[in-house]
Amino acid sequence: MHEILTDYPLDDCNSFGFSARSRYAVEVRSEDDLQSALADPRLKSLPRRLLGGGSNIVLRADFDGVTLLMRSRGRRLVEEAPDAWIVEAAAGENWHDFVRWTLADGYPGLENLALIPGTVGASPVQNIGAYGIELADRFDTLRAFDTETGEFVTFGKADCAFAYRDSVFKHHPGRYVVTSVRFRLPRPWQPVLTYPDIAAIFQHGEAVEPEAVFNEIVAVRGRKLPDPAVIGNAGSFFQNPIVPAAQHEALKADYPKLGGYPQPDGQIKLSAAWLVEQSGFKGIRLGHVGVYDRHALILVNHGGGSAAEITRLAGEIKAGVREKFGVQLVEEPVFL
Repeated sequence: MHEILTDYPLDDCNSFGFSARSRYAVEVRSEDDLQSALADPRLKSLPRRLLGGGSNIVLRADFDGVTLLMRSRGRRLVEEAPDAWIVEAAAGENWHDFVRWTLADGYPGLENLALIPGTVGASPVQNIGAYGIELADRFDTLRAFDTETGEFVTFGKADCAFAYRDSVFKHHPGRYVVTSVRFRLPRPWQPVLTYPDIAAIFQHGEAVEPEAVFNEIVAVRGRKLPDPAVIGNAGSFFQNPIVPAAQHEALKADYPKLGGYPQPDGQIKLSAAWLVEQSGFKGIRLGHVGVYDRHALILVNHGGGSAAEITRLAGEIKAGVREKFGVQLVEEPVFL
């Protein structure tokens, strides 16, 4: 049976470390906890929201409602098919710990997504991705509770409508509560070394092992990205913008060092970090917040910062990039 917590502090529930409180909170450790909390007459009329690791959100203020804190645990091998391992994890599992477990137990395929902060349940919502892999590339199914129908439902890959940092769940906020996710990890395992930083490390023709890729990803991310436990941040703050090929060609003429990643539809994905840095924002500070001095895509809380300060800084960055390059940046985190 769930316990209702009152005046709950959320400072440790968001990776920016912003100070906020929730009128009520419930720690969800099982599907039964979830159902009972949603049906509780003491909470039913209140606004509610779900928090996992809090690694992709900006908390703007105290919340006069109930916050469901996803704390479920569990991971297992579901099936070992000839062409894939099917593994499953509960929504509350720490994402990086889960990736590390898959490798330790002999189920490689998620190593490129190592060290991404957050929980397993949040990973399909954002369709997380890094170093040549998106979650959609390794997704099998997920189980979620539909708060409108009161039933558990299973989503296949097509049902999720995955796109770049997007999914059906982003377009129906609050309706579906993910409780577990299954991943399809292809076998035999093949390394994904398309990302230049990683490809350069394994260019000597030696046999590549999953653990080696995992270790290099962790090392590269560790050098570039700040640990939220040390300095508050929500990871990449802006999506890499995708522009028409003609616009990319025109920008390239003015800025020869501008890179670009061709997309299946013929458009070009640009590096948001490069645009932000070239616009002069890398390392700047605005009050208690700023742009990380090692990576221009990371906005940080130096201590005592607020959502208002981050919002103002993000607005200035967007305006600066738009003025210089004519490109509109879009935030990755969800503002609550």
